[in-house]
Amino acid sequence: HYADDVVERFVERAVKNGMDVFRVFDAMNDPRNMKAALQAVRSHGAHAQGTLSYTTSPAHTLQTWLDLTEQLLETGVDSIAIKDMSGILTPMAAFELVSEIKKRYDVRLHLHCHATTGMAEMALLKAIEAGVDGVDTAISSMSATYGHPATEALVATLAGTEHDTGLDILKLENIAAYFREVRKKYHAFEGQLKGYDSRILVAQVPGGMLTNLESQLKQQNAADKLDQVLAEIPRVREDLGFIPLVTPTSQIVGTQAVLNVLTGERYKTIAKETAGILKGEYGHTPVPVNAALQARVLEGGAPVTCRPADLLKPELAELEADVRRQAQEKGIQLAGNAIDDVLTVALFPQIGLKFLENRHNPAAFEPLPQAEAAQPVTKAEKPAASGIYTVEVEGKAFVVKVSDGGDISQLTAAAPAASSAPATAPAGAGTPVTAPLAGNIWKVIATEGQTVAEGDVLLILEAMKMETEIRAAQAGTVRGIAVKSGDAVSVGDTLMTLA
Repeated sequence: HYADDVVERFVERAVKNGMDVFRVFDAMNDPRNMKAALQAVRSHGAHAQGTLSYTTSPAHTLQTWLDLTEQLLETGVDSIAIKDMSGILTPMAAFELVSEIKKRYDVRLHLHCHATTGMAEMALLKAIEAGVDGVDTAISSMSATYGHPATEALVATLAGTEHDTGLDILKLENIAAYFREVRKKYHAFEGQLKGYDSRILVAQVPGGMLTNLESQLKQQNAADKLDQVLAEIPRVREDLGFIPLVTPTSQIVGTQAVLNVLTGERYKTIAKETAGILKGEYGHTPVPVNAALQARVLEGGAPVTCRPADLLKPELAELEADVRRQAQEKGIQLAGNAIDDVLTVALFPQIGLKFLENRHNPAAFEPLPQAEAAQPVTKAEKPAASGIYTVEVEGKAFVVKVSDGGDISQLTAAAPAASSAPATAPAGAGTPVTAPLAGNIWKVIATEGQTVAEGDVLLILEAMKMETEIRAAQAGTVRGIAVKSGDAVSVGDTLMTLA
């Protein structure tokens, strides 16, 4: 969450820097959470587009979307977008939804569909027939699977009709050719999806979330668990009140599903962000959350019922002072409009300063060298011992697999090495507290010799872009803390022991 003063200043600077249209959405579809941003956009003379983050569940009906449309219009918007981030909007549902909104309200309507399930092209066409004013597409060389329907295909479909776009296919091909080459450069970041995936019709996983899940599971050496995670996602979503799966809730639900699968017990570990939804810190959920889980995280407290941002104090001045201090310490030259750099760090706290440090070093943002781009490896006369190894190339670590015949193939970029390897608990020293996931130690809370009760937070692990609290499974005394902030750990590493 960001305080209103940060939102206001971000919009002001974005408009000054050339942004014309702001698509404002909220993962909970809570209009209260969109109001400040929408009003800021309009106050600075830009186009404010409110968003319906489309999803399906027993709690979502046509009336749900009509009510939300009316609430957004009352707040003040210039247009409305239907955001189908998972590709689950069926063609007939698209026709009905667009028709009913256009029938009732005088508002420009836009449709955004992902192509993951194979229905997006049909949904766009039916929406156009129903009177939608605009649709999102992607140039063909960057389209389909996780992305959007191809621009050229829709242009050809509508040619000669009352909806003819007037776009030139030959000129579009020049654009496609350019991005065809760009895409090759980043092929290592491609997901596994090669065509449509019907599993998404059940799991409702957006394209970006699916690639992220695949990446997370690879990092945990659990790529074979994807189907189990996809099956767990709808159950977690129901526990959290049938929330839509869009940033950041898609990340939260996905990570909690991964935790539930990898730990072998549902909600053995509850991510900090999952607890936040259960506490009401993200706003209203479509239906009440799982009561038992909510009671567990509230620990006797009361849930948040107001607009969550109302609980935040203005924070821009503090952020500005902090960024200036860090820039001075690291010798970073801030931009002429230093507030732009402050907002960059506020939006991306993990990588913002790193970006500013390398702003004038384009090479720092190039993709990591890939195995196929590396120099050919000459086989030794004696075949290399088979196994999995970590090798370093230009200061970057990679995990490679050596087959019995000596062939080498890259598996993944290795996680940063821990500054000190977690120690193994001596036999009989107590009950080890182990890492449920591979990641980095964000913060060690417990201290050596501290007496803790069952359920006390011992440390916080940053894994899969989320903070996971590691709690004491039993009462005891903390002994042998083996990690510190910043250390990288693997699944099963001993972090400390409880005597």
